[in-house]
Amino acid sequence: MRVSAIWRLAGALAVLGVTVTACSAAPAGSPAASPPGNGTHRASTPPATQGAAGTSRPATPGAATPSARAAPPVAHVIVSRVRGADGSVVTVAAFRGPVQYVLHNGSEDPGAAAAGLVKAGLEVLVQSGAGQAAGFADALYVEKGARIAPGRDEAFAADVILQVRAAGANPKAGPADLPLSRKDQVLIAMCDPLGSPQPAADWAARGVSLFALEMLPRITRAQSMDVLSSQATVAGYRAVLLGAIALPKMFPMLITAAGTLNAAKVFIVGAGVAGLQAIATARRLGAVVSAYDVRPAVKEQVQSLGAKFVEMGLESGQAEGKGGYAQQMDEEFYRKQREMMLRVVAESDLVITTAAVPGKKAPRLITAEMVARMAPGSVIVDLAAERGGNCELTRPGETLVSGGVTILGPLDLPADVPHHASQLYSKNIATFLQYLVKDGQVRYDMDDEIIRETLITRGGAVVQPRVQQLLAK
Repeated sequence: MRVSAIWRLAGALAVLGVTVTACSAAPAGSPAASPPGNGTHRASTPPATQGAAGTSRPATPGAATPSARAAPPVAHVIVSRVRGADGSVVTVAAFRGPVQYVLHNGSEDPGAAAAGLVKAGLEVLVQSGAGQAAGFADALYVEKGARIAPGRDEAFAADVILQVRAAGANPKAGPADLPLSRKDQVLIAMCDPLGSPQPAADWAARGVSLFALEMLPRITRAQSMDVLSSQATVAGYRAVLLGAIALPKMFPMLITAAGTLNAAKVFIVGAGVAGLQAIATARRLGAVVSAYDVRPAVKEQVQSLGAKFVEMGLESGQAEGKGGYAQQMDEEFYRKQREMMLRVVAESDLVITTAAVPGKKAPRLITAEMVARMAPGSVIVDLAAERGGNCELTRPGETLVSGGVTILGPLDLPADVPHHASQLYSKNIATFLQYLVKDGQVRYDMDDEIIRETLITRGGAVVQPRVQQLLAK
């Protein structure tokens, strides 16, 4: 490889925050040098074949598009027995789920979580092959004092079950877990009780106490448990990379002997956690970034990251709800917003939409008319695809092309970055569990805002007021 190409590669990696080490090739006959570190990588797969405008065809079997990929179950099983002061025992199980995560603590060593539990005097059981697809072999956990368990039934013998997604957040695989559950069992996971409340009632009928981590209040005490923020950080980063791969342009401005290449124009709609991370990532790659949010309070945050805040001139004083989340506006507001955004979208090379309201259908912000005004080769990455999408043409879980514009509707983007998504999520759920269990007992202190807001079902009934109201409709 030419030296100039090497420096360009090193520069591209550096702006992404990657530590770069350069070395010369080993002489012929000398032992091969060991690569620095012991990290793992994921092989890329070819995208789906694009059909005519507005259509998409599935990729060849075994391949995956950026937004519709196979997500093998990769989380892992931790079963621990916590002995309370009165001699009681609470068994905790976190096991393999339908999404690509590996639960461990914040250490780079995947077995360190098991080691920490063993050191605390707990018995740890890890499901065989749970971390295999992410490069974490069973032997790593055995070395830390854990035992290997054969399957899921053993995990459901536990008193407390930890999952990535359950109930309404896991509509395909979740119902299969219901027969394995039992009365007075505790299940902690992302459950989507506001968007899909009926599965919560099904778990209540089994007598399970269900805690939904999405319902955590945005207060200081709960920051280290906030799964929405931690996973949105990963999603925002990944969305930019997907867009950069699909865009037939490079992000940075380059001045070369062959001419000057203009920087790509990136427009971020929604400046919450995912949006801010997308801004930061796009800026690191050298793009010219602008952003918009209905909440005027985020303007300074957008500008602090080096992006331009797009002013729409709309009255949005009521756009920020409880806890800082965006609040759903009326249709007249969104109509005016779409009119104002038309020019900005048309001028953008990449548009990333992140606008979502907890428990509500995603607001429709990008119309077919806007897509038609974009230049051929432009890209839209719709992070709200799971809620129906911010773009009128988005198909959840698919990639399509309309008028030369590529529209990606990825689902569960954090699963594309399993190592760090797991590092963050495991910290969130472990902190919540430690907060919930005292002296070997699960406590149901309804005067505690964290417990009161997250407890969805108990004693055979749905007890969360907002979920009760949804079920009553």
